Amino acid sequence: MKVLIASPEIYPFVKTGGLADVTGALPKALNKLGVEARVILPKHKGIDDLGLPMEYRNYKIVCQISQGVVEAEIVESKYDGVTAYLVEKDEYYYRDYLYSTPDGDYLDNAERFIFFSKSIFEAMKVVGYIPDVLHCNDWETALAPVFLETLYRTDDRFKNIATLLTIHNLGYQGLFWHHDMHLLNMGWEYFTPDYLEFFGKINFLKGGVVFSDILSTVSKKYSEEIQTPEFGWGLDGVLRARKQDLYGIVNGIDYEDWNPENDPALPARYSIDDTANKALCKKTLQEAFGLPAEQDIPLLATTSRLADQKGFDLVAAALDELLSLGGGVQYAVLGQGERRYQDLFTELANKYPRSFALKITHDNRLVHLMEGGADMFVMPSRYEPCGLNQLYSLKYGTVPIVRGVGGLDDTVIDYTASPTTGTGFKFYDYSKTAMLDAIERALEVYRDKDMWLQLIRRCMAVDFSWDRSAREYVELYEKAVKKHESH
Repeated sequence: MKVLIASPEIYPFVKTGGLADVTGALPKALNKLGVEARVILPKHKGIDDLGLPMEYRNYKIVCQISQGVVEAEIVESKYDGVTAYLVEKDEYYYRDYLYSTPDGDYLDNAERFIFFSKSIFEAMKVVGYIPDVLHCNDWETALAPVFLETLYRTDDRFKNIATLLTIHNLGYQGLFWHHDMHLLNMGWEYFTPDYLEFFGKINFLKGGVVFSDILSTVSKKYSEEIQTPEFGWGLDGVLRARKQDLYGIVNGIDYEDWNPENDPALPARYSIDDTANKALCKKTLQEAFGLPAEQDIPLLATTSRLADQKGFDLVAAALDELLSLGGGVQYAVLGQGERRYQDLFTELANKYPRSFALKITHDNRLVHLMEGGADMFVMPSRYEPCGLNQLYSLKYGTVPIVRGVGGLDDTVIDYTASPTTGTGFKFYDYSKTAMLDAIERALEVYRDKDMWLQLIRRCMAVDFSWDRSAREYVELYEKAVKKHESH
């Protein structure tokens, strides 16, 4: 079976979040199972500086956008045995950020990602790789299944391609005003509630939900949540209508990249049998954030986009009380995002220089150090489709404290409710009180060093390798092919 995975970001080329980790690791796991998986992404600024091979083979493409044509080049690369195609169009993708600046989205995002979705098919033609399944990810590629069934419907080369759309975060749908409709080169008959129209706007993700053969999201619980008004972001009705084609697969993590036994980002390695060096990782992390290197003070960490979704309003409201819990804790936060949170947390870091520290950046090595050095990892998300950091935390023996939504609920077992099998601490109510209560429960166990070590080891023994997830994706690809053949 041949699969092409399309995504706006893929690690190791470019990463702003978990989407890149997933779309980078899945093809490697699929290849091990005997599936031929390749990837396609835009060639963003900074990719040339990574030292990855870039082969220019004169793969020129042309896409129609409205009344004009846009030319680009497909560059071929490889990482860990996976063939990658990069769409080089500097006018669209050579920018400091991928989707938005701290002050808002790029104004031409509709055009940038309409072009990317069209370029997928033009790339297939010039490189000569026609997959059995096109696996699209999030709104940025959600129009590809739409174009396959409309603009490219009569092209025999593509008639056997089945489609899977994976929704990593329903909160981001690609909503644009109807005046952008001409960029699609599709008739206005598609601007209706049955297709792309959504409260007067064009909704890219909705198009993908309507036109893809099979849909998936990144945890079982999230696939159920998004069919409800609370988590459905206005698309719950459309998703309920397709519930027989909607599946949930928890992301795996790549233990070649995330393993405290051989992680080059850690000052010293440790393992489930010998966790002693975690203390040195903690000291290094405290120094990196300018916090006093005190071994006995519990060190909490969060690394994430600074946004409402991630529960930062709870963190902000609870911080004064949080830092004084149980005789005092330290808290390190890493992330970029909304300016109001950047400003607020900078102010709080100045107010509590010995206990709260913030770094506004996305530094992958530092994320690894946080997983290795922290005692606990806090994820108080409003909603969380899957979440990867709690999975990294488990592997590194950094006990997750999470809100029981989406993938967080599927992957963490609450210690308070199940002391013999628990792997973290959960709270359900979206409130400061509930979050502080979960942290207090964790601190209580932390004070008992033997119990804590037992908990750390139990966390480290949990297996979320990609092999299991990849096998589930192969089943979905087979379902998509069957579904496609039947209509």
